[in-house]
Amino acid sequence: MDTSSNLTGKLLIAMPGMLDPRFERTVILICAHSDDGAMGLVVNRALPDVRFPQLLEQLGIGPGHATRDIPVRFGGPVEPGRGFVLHRAEAVGDDPDHADPEGTVRIDDDLVMTTTRNILEDFAAGLGPEPAVLALGYAGWGPGQLDNEILQNGWLTSERGDEIVFGTDNDAKWMLALRDMGIDPLLLSPSAGHA
Repeated sequence: MDTSSNLTGKLLIAMPGMLDPRFERTVILICAHSDDGAMGLVVNRALPDVRFPQLLEQLGIGPGHATRDIPVRFGGPVEPGRGFVLHRAEAVGDDPDHADPEGTVRIDDDLVMTTTRNILEDFAAGLGPEPAVLALGYAGWGPGQLDNEILQNGWLTSERGDEIVFGTDNDAKWMLALRDMGIDPLLLSPSAGHA
């Protein structure tokens, strides 16, 4: 993979012909993409039966009096018990050349993903970065797998928008992501074309 095709920090938008029901009409933020594979988080599927305060309680983190109700989303089918917090990079420092704290991965200059318990404890105390989203599980691809799925017309790629990543209207995000690209979803073909 050459560096021009690195999709880290970009959005994947499922095409109408997506055969895997777990990814139908999903929008995924790619958090890492290299020759070794790719990892991303679905940003438009809420976990309706999971509320952030109850999740903190299950983890033995007592919710503080100022606890924010952080959105909890289905991040993907891999390791569904593992949590990932997406938030602004300024919460860990603005310098992308400076080493980020352990458990924090810089997605791009202004967005990071944190996987440590410390950030959940901060939220329970009424602290922590804003905006923020918690995803349980992730989507993963082996070497070359994502590139092949894109070539097979499974996904569109686009630039990231904050309303897509942090917005609360999950049902509208797929359509919004397509419209941001200037695409009318009704005109998309579910099958790949070959010249």
